[in-house]
Amino acid sequence: MSKISDFEITKRWPAQNPDILQLYSFPTPNGVKVSIALEEMGIPYEAHTVTLSDVDVKSPEFLSLNPNNKIPAIVDPNGPDGAPLGLFESGAILIYLAEKSGKLAGSTPAQKLKVIQWLMFQMGGLGPMLGQLGFFTKFAGSEWEDKRPQQRYQAEARRLLAVLDKELEGQEWIAGDYSIADIAIAPWLASLEFYGAHEAVNWSGHKNLVAYLERFLARPAVAKGRLIPPRS
Repeated sequence: MSKISDFEITKRWPAQNPDILQLYSFPTPNGVKVSIALEEMGIPYEAHTVTLSDVDVKSPEFLSLNPNNKIPAIVDPNGPDGAPLGLFESGAILIYLAEKSGKLAGSTPAQKLKVIQWLMFQMGGLGPMLGQLGFFTKFAGSEWEDKRPQQRYQAEARRLLAVLDKELEGQEWIAGDYSIADIAIAPWLASLEFYGAHEAVNWSGHKNLVAYLERFLARPAVAKGRLIPPRS
């Protein structure tokens, strides 16, 4: 595609400024990863609220950009070689933005791989497991008589939190310097309060994680990015 208007999604969510990156998202733990990263990196962007309802995420326009019908997704009019780029999956978007900006992904090959390692830890483990924990703690799964699924995800959440807490001993950020790995991990830790799951995972017993999340939430770019895009 040669210009941003060639993307079908712009028919439902028109770009006010087609010269800057377009973000299609909602303020969930996965969604705010990208808005926080954009704020931290200082990349100009325009945010579009895509609700989690089928009318939005299963619309032909959104599916044309993300066939997996999940937020977030982006269209960058200034992609590789100057050509527009559409991209979905929050982890892939974070890596792309870090490469585009030259920020928050380590400065040496070894550092970059460590950042990606912890980013993948969030994508493959922490996010999915805490999402299931939320379902069985706050939402419909909490009403099931069979508590084995709830117990399974509580146990796995505690295990993953223990891994992070141990890794953070003696350091402020998960991969050394502040990075996209922290931007991926911390919003999911913040979700535990929303899920009402602090007691279930013994949150207060993870002193390194408690301090880590406080540091993260105190960052101005994080405070702003967590509210973008606004809920409609």
